[in-house]
Amino acid sequence: MRARRRTTVLAASLVLALSAVPLAAPAFAASGPASLPALAHTTPAGPDTKALEAAIEGLPDQDATAALVRVGGKGSWRGTAGVRDLRTGAPALENARFRAGSTTKVVTAAIVLRLAAEGRISLDGTVQQYLPGLLTEDFAPITVRQLLNFTSGLRPGAALGDSTEEMYPHRFETLTPEKVVAASVAKGPDPDHAPGERQEYGNIHYTVLGMLIEKITGDSYAHQADVRIFRPLGMRHTTFPDGPDPRVHGPHNRGYDWIDGELVDVTDWNMSDRWAAGDMISTTADLERLLVGVFSGRVVPEPQLNEMFAVPDVPGATMGAPFSPFKLNGRTVWAKTGSRPGYHTVVAATRDLSRTVVYSVNSTDARGDGEAIARRFAFPAFNR
Repeated sequence: MRARRRTTVLAASLVLALSAVPLAAPAFAASGPASLPALAHTTPAGPDTKALEAAIEGLPDQDATAALVRVGGKGSWRGTAGVRDLRTGAPALENARFRAGSTTKVVTAAIVLRLAAEGRISLDGTVQQYLPGLLTEDFAPITVRQLLNFTSGLRPGAALGDSTEEMYPHRFETLTPEKVVAASVAKGPDPDHAPGERQEYGNIHYTVLGMLIEKITGDSYAHQADVRIFRPLGMRHTTFPDGPDPRVHGPHNRGYDWIDGELVDVTDWNMSDRWAAGDMISTTADLERLLVGVFSGRVVPEPQLNEMFAVPDVPGATMGAPFSPFKLNGRTVWAKTGSRPGYHTVVAATRDLSRTVVYSVNSTDARGDGEAIARRFAFPAFNR
């Protein structure tokens, strides 16, 4: 019943909102400026453009209102489809800014590893050493490396809800990183696993890493990200919100999510509690610069770079710090996803950068089945 209702509601929304405005057709561009779109061309070494075109065809639909896909490496392709705003039916913007969610963790890990390369911290150093007083005496030593690879044993911190529906009424409230961490510490250590024994993905590890960055550098996390990564890589459109500012500044496609059976605009949202774990706003072009810069060693030098891909030797571990490996058509692809209400993001590449993909999808269930979204919009980039 819920699926049928969703389909009916979305169909009605599109008819009412777009009856006077034609839906935007997919715009494809293989190269050149965005103002001169052209059908993507296929080269023997390039991606499967027909599969990529099929992935974004028909937007908006029940699952997404817009999609921005950018493929690079040996052969390139760019695709933009859907609408910027359901109310007006304006076509989706290729250069749109969006909430990049947990792809922020790539930036946080890179800063920490840069500090390690500079000798300012040790990956075997502990939270107790670098942030004295943050944890109670109940906690065993937790290393920086264990924070990076999600094996610290820290329990989830404070939150404004567990689902989009629960969080939506609180979307303009502020929950500081300090309060998030304090709530985690108050729960005490993991009663069943010592640090380093189990991998459990969560924002709490990278929230503490954000605090570590500020303590070691004597500077704000956002400024360190800007001067160490964004500026050197030319990421001119990547920022962090000013504290509790709920807006996405600059050109952007609006995000929507299903809440109690209705499709609701969730673009404006105070994300301050996500901070170093998921507060970044970016573009697909900028995230491609980040991806290439990291994988090529421009951001993090060897041997620290290997930590980003090192899956810890513990039962069930699937992630490095913070990339996860996937086998696609016989090759290993390293990826990081990010999701915030209305926005789902992926950055992925082979280690040799022979193929890269970045997408931002305005998913109507962005915090739901991320694998289904990736299978539709990212996997075709690695068909050949």
